[in-house]
Amino acid sequence: MRIAIWHNLPSGGGKRALHQQVKGLLARGHLVAAWCPTTAAVDYLSLRQLIPEHVRPLAWEEVPRRIEWGNISAGAIAGAARKLSRKWRSFDTLGRHGRTCAREIDDGGFDVLLAHPCAVMSAPYIGRYATLPRVLYLQEPNRALYEAVPVLPWKAPPPFRAGSNPVRHLCERAEDQLRIHYLRVQAREEHDNAAAFDSILVNSYFSRESTLRAYGLDATVCYLGVDTSLFRPVATVGKGAYVITVGSVNPLKNTMFLLRALRSLKRDRPALVCVANGFDPDYRDEVIRYAHDHGISIDIRVNVPDRELVELYNGALFAVYAPRLEPFGYVTLEANACRIPVVAAAEGGVRETIVDQENGLLVAPDPESMAAGIGRLVSDGRLRDVMGKQGLAEVERRWTLTQATVRLERCLLDTATGKAPGTVAHG
Repeated sequence: MRIAIWHNLPSGGGKRALHQQVKGLLARGHLVAAWCPTTAAVDYLSLRQLIPEHVRPLAWEEVPRRIEWGNISAGAIAGAARKLSRKWRSFDTLGRHGRTCAREIDDGGFDVLLAHPCAVMSAPYIGRYATLPRVLYLQEPNRALYEAVPVLPWKAPPPFRAGSNPVRHLCERAEDQLRIHYLRVQAREEHDNAAAFDSILVNSYFSRESTLRAYGLDATVCYLGVDTSLFRPVATVGKGAYVITVGSVNPLKNTMFLLRALRSLKRDRPALVCVANGFDPDYRDEVIRYAHDHGISIDIRVNVPDRELVELYNGALFAVYAPRLEPFGYVTLEANACRIPVVAAAEGGVRETIVDQENGLLVAPDPESMAAGIGRLVSDGRLRDVMGKQGLAEVERRWTLTQATVRLERCLLDTATGKAPGTVAHG
């Protein structure tokens, strides 16, 4: 098949998924080319080393999330309206970019479009404008619209209380009404974008349910895979006295939770190596202070090359993983592929890759349960070895890049030939 790709992905697991999908499709003999805006992380796991990638300009304006109400007046409300107006214009900006890319893709003689999410709006506009068969690989809906991350956006502001400044209160209520209208427009646009695709693929049953809750649309589970030519056991790497976690240092990835669990260990406390593709500066500083105050050794490494990441996996006793409602989580597969088990909080898609007591431990999402799981594996080297071997065997049985590519290939072919994929892509 001739396959066109569109994405606007930041660095992280989503871009790794796309990179590995492209590698797999090329290995199966397909012709692939990509389109993306200038806002995408084009240098992270660059596709240009594999395929032609057409980077098209996107005139994007960064807009402050909130208005500073230092000047309590009608001018503050006008300022809020102007900033929100710039946000509304972003829909037109993204739509024009999608229309431009769609024209080029339609003229390219491709059989099918495989779109990945947009960092601004999870479901991209290109599905509305391309005329060839269209598939959206949706990692997850826009969680900021539908979840409390950290606060539900639809929650009403506090009521007016005696003694409060009435003018400030009225200004803030006016801004809140403008903000809510913007969110409603965004929710409408994202739903209509997602509905424009012929089929939606997701990375787990958990993500399928999230998509159904958010958009009211059905999706097909098309599991990802791990590149076992990269993530593999390396016999020359010796074991260290640390556990590893991988992911951005921010509240959603729950780094502080892991530190609280480590604090609960009274003896044989391992160090924590955190490999991050980015971080929230305030949260990172809080993490470092907490670790220092409680005598926990932490080593945060940012944007390490893949070769170093593989060595860090191999040198770890095991991996620890506790993100909040992670839709899939590559970390569990990468760790198992390097023959180390995982202690993971039983939330989200992680429950579909970790089989409790076999390739790792699934624990309740509280620090004490995580600490108990960590302590158990720290003290039992034989159990770590057995689970590591079982994890590698499970990856080779179900989660290789080749197997994932066969699943994806079948879904793309079904869509290209007018046949709707089922609930799950077997393979």
